Amino acid sequence: MKKEYLTYKLAETIKSTSKIDNSLFHKFGVKRGLRNEDGTGVLVGLTKIGNVVGYERNEDGTLKPIPGKLFYRGYDVEDIVHGVIEQKRFGFEEVAYLLLSGSLPDKEELQQFKELIYENMPLTHETTMSILQLRGTNIMNTLARSILGMYNFDENPDDLSRDNQMRQSISLISRFPTVIAYAYNVLRHHNKERSLHIRHPHDKLSLAENFLHMLKRDYTELDARMLDLLLILQAEHGGGNNSTFTVRVTSSTMTDIYSSIAAGIGSLKGPLHGGANIQVVDMFNHLKENIKNWKNVDEIDRYLTRILKKEAYNKTGLIYGIGHAVYTISDPRALLLHELANELAKEKGRCDEFEFLELLEERAVEVFAKVKNNGKHVSSNVDFYTGFVYDMIGLPKEIYTPLFAMARIVGWTAHRNEEINFSGKRIIRPAYRNIIEEKPPYIPIENR
Repeated sequence: MKKEYLTYKLAETIKSTSKIDNSLFHKFGVKRGLRNEDGTGVLVGLTKIGNVVGYERNEDGTLKPIPGKLFYRGYDVEDIVHGVIEQKRFGFEEVAYLLLSGSLPDKEELQQFKELIYENMPLTHETTMSILQLRGTNIMNTLARSILGMYNFDENPDDLSRDNQMRQSISLISRFPTVIAYAYNVLRHHNKERSLHIRHPHDKLSLAENFLHMLKRDYTELDARMLDLLLILQAEHGGGNNSTFTVRVTSSTMTDIYSSIAAGIGSLKGPLHGGANIQVVDMFNHLKENIKNWKNVDEIDRYLTRILKKEAYNKTGLIYGIGHAVYTISDPRALLLHELANELAKEKGRCDEFEFLELLEERAVEVFAKVKNNGKHVSSNVDFYTGFVYDMIGLPKEIYTPLFAMARIVGWTAHRNEEINFSGKRIIRPAYRNIIEEKPPYIPIENR
């Protein structure tokens, strides 16, 4: 038997060994995907960090959709963002401080924290050289490998004391922008035959500005403020999102921070999680080409209906950027992003595209309700505008998902610290029920 055929034969066994009757999940009360039958998440933990609100529960147990809210340490993200926008300042560092510490910093504390971020931004020589030597096409993989490599250059990588946990957290938050910027420039050099630029961070710049400086140097103030807003909005989203839960699961084993964060990166990379914004951009480009009149509601509705019926685009039946696991009536992140995105579209001379995207958002919600007719409330999520904003800033698609990680590292480290220091800590170990009915006797190899 040829080895190639054996591989094929083994692959074919997956069809039967992975087949499980869906009715068994209900029979045994199994919460598939850790979801209740009404779509809500199974309650598996307690946290003081983030809170995602999209519905209220009525007295009869049914769900009542409400406008979405997102809270960081009890503070409404809308209030945080509006405070930053009104003063035209950068707020990601302030949010990082809040999520790590549980309180808002005063001016002196914020300034010292910013200095800490800058001091930790430069990479070790060994990390820089490892990035320069990588020729991979996926920045998320490079990011994960670089983070794992940092273990070897940490004097106390396995120390779980609170002082060391915070030191490591600040270090990783600071270095993610540098790793991502360097990794993209290496990819650009190797795969696109462009010049290789390795720029050092600048002590007078915010984290968002430093990232743009290291990545491409030419950017406007509004570009940087827009990126800062995106980082704020994606810094944390509760302990139940897949990547944060992955970080908490691995942290519950008391493994080192580098292994735990690398696992979170692997989770976020998946197209059903952090890769969604790329799918929205691809769909938007498709719609721009296939809808002739961007202001014709009937034409837009017809095409979106075809998408939902799996007759157009990629025939998955999905309108990317529409719908969310928790938010129902609205995603507060999408609403906040929309406010500043309009200003950016004017600066970039792309108002026609922005207005088309706004109309697509409106019509997609209406068409979904009409076609599905299931009474389910849906709205646009943050990914609906994220990709277009990245494109207006001039950021390449290869770093869209890494940018998500650059923001979410704040939430990951905050949740890891909480998991490790929780007084009732216990390794996370859910159960799976085995449903195999046959118990065949063992057959000696000479009789098989």
